[in-house]
Amino acid sequence: MDFAPSPRTQDYLRRIRAFIKDRVLPVEAQHLREIAERKVGGDWTQWTVSPEFEALKADAKAQGLWNLFLPDPDLGGGLSHVEYATLAEEMGKSLLAPEVFNCSAPDTGNMEVLYKYGSDEQKETWLKPLLAGEVRSAFCMTEPDVASSDATNMRATAIVEGNEVVLNGRKWWSSGIGHPNCKVVIFMGLSQPDSARHSQHSMVLVPMDTPGITIKRMLPVFGEYDPPAGHGEVWFDNVRLPASAIIKGVGKGFEIAQGRLGPGRIHHCMRCLGAAERALQLMIERGLDRVAFGKPLINLGGNRERIADLRIAIDQARLLTLYAAWKIDKVGALAALTEISAIKVVAPNVLQTVVDAAIQIHGGAGVAYETILPMLYAQARVLRLADGPDEVHRGMIAKVELAKYGSRLAKLKESQS
Repeated sequence: MDFAPSPRTQDYLRRIRAFIKDRVLPVEAQHLREIAERKVGGDWTQWTVSPEFEALKADAKAQGLWNLFLPDPDLGGGLSHVEYATLAEEMGKSLLAPEVFNCSAPDTGNMEVLYKYGSDEQKETWLKPLLAGEVRSAFCMTEPDVASSDATNMRATAIVEGNEVVLNGRKWWSSGIGHPNCKVVIFMGLSQPDSARHSQHSMVLVPMDTPGITIKRMLPVFGEYDPPAGHGEVWFDNVRLPASAIIKGVGKGFEIAQGRLGPGRIHHCMRCLGAAERALQLMIERGLDRVAFGKPLINLGGNRERIADLRIAIDQARLLTLYAAWKIDKVGALAALTEISAIKVVAPNVLQTVVDAAIQIHGGAGVAYETILPMLYAQARVLRLADGPDEVHRGMIAKVELAKYGSRLAKLKESQS
């Protein structure tokens, strides 16, 4: 296997790196200053989109740095998962870059769902404007009343009544729901409670202007609301839609979820590693520039050893993530469950460790919005819960590994009964 960037990846990488350096990072610095100057409240109806930021997106689109995550050469970058992984890492070095290139969650996952499973009508109505960056979207799966780490617990309902599907229930941590341009959500609900465990739920496309949808509140992460996208609690009260809004068919929710989450986890993990690289750079620069007790900080308190350990950890995580991407390319996501779960555990934890060390060497500046570090720390900690907590992924890895010892496990169970 060869993880070296292809010539087209190298070209995209050069252009993305230059665009981020020259255009995105100056805007990001202003964004940090604005956060430091005001406390943003949860009144999401007052959130706005920066014209400067929209201009950046338009420029990126004009330069062909757009929808690079999608493997279709006509609609996106036409890149393999290994090829795109390197670009995702570069985008991860900035808070704003993924959206600038129309490569940010949850839109990427929702676009992949529509691309893989959507009907022609669904693609025309929602995939085209999402690919064009004309609208944004959210994904409504997690619920406040059940342990959502087990997705079969979902109690919100999507019941077919004649030619309609009726949605009821509460969802939360619906990322992107507060964005002024969020026009559609994908809702996962229980449709067939008497069917097999993984055939009970359906995914439904729900326009945000459908009667019965209420955004009850926005949810702060470590005290911040993350405008203009945010994370919200959304109630669905007798929301009625044509049955054609169901994606692929009744009871296909888990099949769709598996197809959605595999590639998405590659994106998340490589962005984590890009963020980790930036945090390590900030840590080293701080250590070289600041002096305490007559020495540069880099030479105090075991900081050199920490830097070595962090370099090793980032590089190990990158290789594992590239291997997972390579395996998805070669045999598909279902055959790469161990690798996908492994990177979902490793990458956010590596990012959290690197950012923690960078915060420590920055002192008070590390926990203020003088740097990007507080936001990167929140990103890392949240990703240890999002798309399945660490414990669920470790459980999946153990399950696959123990299955190799099937006969011995059977004997063990027999002896204990």
